[in-house]
Amino acid sequence: MSRLSRPRNDRWIAGVCSGLARRFGMSANTMRLIFVISCLLPGPQFLLYLALWIVLPNEERYAA
Repeated sequence: MSRLSRPRNDRWIAGVCSGLARRFGMSANTMRLIFVISCLLPGPQFLLYLALWIVLPNEERYAA
């Protein structure tokens, strides 16, 4: 599996869903759909997204 980072080329807002999708071998659109559906349920999903946006590095940091 790849390192968890926010890619530069497949972003819609911040690249969090795309980064998570790459990490777990899923389609980015599938991860985005899961996130949107999860926002309909009670819980801190949006706050978790914001935290990951701040914490996850951009993809360039791992480029050699």
